[in-house]
Amino acid sequence: MFGILKRGGKVYTKVVGDTKTETLMPPITRKIAPDSIVYTDCYRSYNALDVNHFYHERINHSTLFAQGKNHINGIENFWNQAKCVLRKYNGIPKGSFPLFLKECEFRFNYGTPKQQL
Repeated sequence: MFGILKRGGKVYTKVVGDTKTETLMPPITRKIAPDSIVYTDCYRSYNALDVNHFYHERINHSTLFAQGKNHINGIENFWNQAKCVLRKYNGIPKGSFPLFLKECEFRFNYGTPKQQL
């Protein structure tokens, strides 16, 4: 799984086969405008962001979770909410998982119908 969250905006998720740089960079470059500031954890696949027209800030969770505006708490919040929702199903067929993940994305981005009223 892979996710992007725009600060104060919407989340985008994608089920990926692996987390190699070659797999992650196409959706990153499609969804994030050049010259944007991108905050990530220290996962090595994100190292390519340093040379791809982005301002890349890394958050090392082993030393701190936030430093002023430098944090990834928003996307971490999304993943925690998604896990809580998906856990209720006690297992999801692999073929259906992308749809369940997109439902979590939709609910995070737009809220429940009650919240929309």
